[in-house]
Amino acid sequence: MAKAPTSVIGLDIGRYSIKSVLLQRKGSDRFLITHYATHVLTEPTDTAEALARNLKAALKELGGSAKAYAVAVSNTDAMIRIIEQPETPPHILRDALRLNGMALLNQDCKSYILDCDLIPSSGSTLDPENGNRKKYLVGGLPRTHVAMLKEAFDAGLPGVDALKLAPICAFNAFEYTYPEIFNTQAFFLVEIGHVNSTVMVVLKKELVLVRTIDFGGKALVDALTGLSGEPADMVFQALEQEDEVMVEYTRVAVNVLAREIQSSIGFLEHRHEETIGKVYISGGPTKSQTFLKVLGEELQLPCESWSAASKFEANFSGHRADGFHQHELDLNVACGAAAELLKGN
Repeated sequence: MAKAPTSVIGLDIGRYSIKSVLLQRKGSDRFLITHYATHVLTEPTDTAEALARNLKAALKELGGSAKAYAVAVSNTDAMIRIIEQPETPPHILRDALRLNGMALLNQDCKSYILDCDLIPSSGSTLDPENGNRKKYLVGGLPRTHVAMLKEAFDAGLPGVDALKLAPICAFNAFEYTYPEIFNTQAFFLVEIGHVNSTVMVVLKKELVLVRTIDFGGKALVDALTGLSGEPADMVFQALEQEDEVMVEYTRVAVNVLAREIQSSIGFLEHRHEETIGKVYISGGPTKSQTFLKVLGEELQLPCESWSAASKFEANFSGHRADGFHQHELDLNVACGAAAELLKGN
């Protein structure tokens, strides 16, 4: 196994921004964050040339340099599934998925670049009827998108050491941030993207359910501006002031998300006889405490935003230190990508 790098730049490529962090390893489990930035995209990044330009701009805004790069990507056509199979080496299972996707995933996977890995068992979800079958996490991106990313990386980055899906990076970041909760409790993660949200049910470090929900930050903004007739900045200002009308509009807007979360929690509680005590949420809307409060009321569960960056030792200068608190909730995915590479994963 190659030696883990001592410094990594993590990049979270979204639809409207590229978030980045620079982490340094100071010990076996000590990381230092020295730089961070959010580069707002001024043009669609549907081509390699456009993405390469924005990657270069994002790195310039970040400042600093590192020996390795870890990239997390979001894509509405991304695939994240859990499957059960007899114990199989991942490289063999990967080929089987590509050649026989309809049988294993009920989906033709020939147009996807796939990867898979064994999900470690907590021991509390074993099903005697399954015998020696194991759970595997399968992730994939369309080949055309991966080809475009590679061309952009070749032109805009000096070299990429890891390419992962954004929700998986958020999952990894949570493991690092809250190891005790991750290893000993049942909990619920929600990663709210621009168009879709990914929900993950975790039972004592074992990922038992992953789903994509047709709800994202865009749907929330569209609903609130459509119902109120006000522009987005005024909508969220009113929401933070707990304007009664805007709170009720938010309650209507989050109905789809709340219903799907409740369904997933019901799956865990019915299948594994475990209880979820809290929902941990990341993504743009989580900057609004009123949004978290309304969603918690609909779920009848506390909803909490979380910051992976808060776990790291910080070494900023000037305005970066002053503005860190405003940006740290946006950095979970980039931190998760970088931290996994620093740990040698």
